[in-house]
Amino acid sequence: MPDRTPPSTPPVSDARGAARPDAHFPLVDRRSGIDRRDAQAAQGGEATGLERRRGPGRRLSDFSKAAEEGELNREQFLFVMAIDKFKKVNQRAFPTWTDILEVIRLLGYRKTMPSELSLSSAEDWREPPHAPSNVRAERWGAWCRIDQGLGDVPPAREAA
Repeated sequence: MPDRTPPSTPPVSDARGAARPDAHFPLVDRRSGIDRRDAQAAQGGEATGLERRRGPGRRLSDFSKAAEEGELNREQFLFVMAIDKFKKVNQRAFPTWTDILEVIRLLGYRKTMPSELSLSSAEDWREPPHAPSNVRAERWGAWCRIDQGLGDVPPAREAA
């Protein structure tokens, strides 16, 4: 009779040939009493502060729980409305990450506090609270007024 015990290391791909996200973690038999999440943590996964896995003792924050249940607070609602308006105005069903960051900065958000995340591949930085958003071209406001028929063509900048 063939041995039916699972291999100690799963194959790199599943039956369809797609790469498995957990391919580098060994299989753990649930009947053994070993929690797979503990086994993954013991293998040296770097904690970034972005983990959202739930389990015993890990519950959603009120901030996340209310949003997942469809009850947005004012901050979340403003963000969703701003992204929705951006998508309609720019005729983009799927904004890029740069587009989303632009909307966030235009809403008034600035990087004024140290990061609560542990990201070894990125440098943490701060800026003054009243820093400009720096996401629009210099004469963007004037050109918008022209496009809407509210103003004259701005004079060309003279070379210094």
